[in-house]
Amino acid sequence: MPNKVWLLIIGMFVNVIGNSFLWPLNTIYMHDYLGKSLAVAGLVLMANAGAGVVGNLLGGFLFDKIGGFKSIMAGIVISILALAYLVYDHSWYPYIILLTILGFSGGVIFPSMYAMVGTVWPEGGRKAFNSIYLAQNVGVAIGPALAGLVASVHIDYIFLANLIFYVIFLFIAYFGYKKLEIAPDRHTDVIRETARIKNKAPFYALLILVSGYLITWLVYSQWSTTISTHALSIGVTLREYSFIWTINGLLIVVGQPLIKPLIKRLEKQLKAQMVIGTVIFIISFIVVSFAGSFQMFIASMVILTFGEMIVWPAIPTLASQLAPKGRDGFYQGIVNSAATIGRMIGPLAGGILVEVHGMKMMLLLLTSLMAITIVTTLLYDRPLKSLEKPEIQ
Repeated sequence: MPNKVWLLIIGMFVNVIGNSFLWPLNTIYMHDYLGKSLAVAGLVLMANAGAGVVGNLLGGFLFDKIGGFKSIMAGIVISILALAYLVYDHSWYPYIILLTILGFSGGVIFPSMYAMVGTVWPEGGRKAFNSIYLAQNVGVAIGPALAGLVASVHIDYIFLANLIFYVIFLFIAYFGYKKLEIAPDRHTDVIRETARIKNKAPFYALLILVSGYLITWLVYSQWSTTISTHALSIGVTLREYSFIWTINGLLIVVGQPLIKPLIKRLEKQLKAQMVIGTVIFIISFIVVSFAGSFQMFIASMVILTFGEMIVWPAIPTLASQLAPKGRDGFYQGIVNSAATIGRMIGPLAGGILVEVHGMKMMLLLLTSLMAITIVTTLLYDRPLKSLEKPEIQ
């Protein structure tokens, strides 16, 4: 693996550790410490995710327009300023405003990271995106565990910890990404390439693909929102719940050899990988809908993690394959925006459904929606039939 990819891996790892001090505890902090309902907490997280959608689209555009280094640095600086004030004042109204800003600035960073790894190592294929995905999840393995320890001392310290890791990320990005070279045959300026982009079929294929991705994230987001408060209400401690996310992150790393035979066998069939992963997702949420103990939550997370390992890296890989020259950032921005919209709708939809129908029915209703993802996966490449080149499987 090229050294320049390792720089991106390290940066993503540090970034996710910092973010992991906040996202698993946001709903818990608003509900248990600020005294807000799950529906209200869902609205705040919806604002955070909505700002993330704008940030993702802008980040992808900026990558194509001014390059990955400048767009990543812009996102980091905005995040640091917001977190610095959040350390000073994390009462209700500043919390709402600053969490929304953090959604925007974080959104600017992520598509640039994915687009950059795809363009600095174009021959890497799925391996390139899987490396960033693994870096994210090593961060997820460590971050929530550290967050649980920090929060057990005092919940206020999680904001300072997040700030510290963003400062570290700032140094990594400034000294590491400034001289990263983009493969000239993979990326050119989006303005110069616009005139050549006449066939809209790849873009339509991407929209079909990410519509299912959005639904999957809508359901997945319940783990950091409604499921977290439900787990605490039946006796799971904050440290135990943080440990569930540690299991998720560690299993993604150590479980790679377990899924390697499947991935190798279906190496050229990303569509099949995604269908299998989605079915595993559905099974995991059926299990968690009946969870009444810490052990059941762990079992559900283990199942979920295997589905996640198969599905998540396939999406940006397909987006990179579909993207015309000069549009990598834009296409990755669309992918990240779909995930962010899912995270935006998920907390509010989950919170309302819990209050109306209860936790079990909410999970079963949302889980049934994931059947739509199987349909979109099977049909996304229909627009590509009009192209002369072989369809992407």
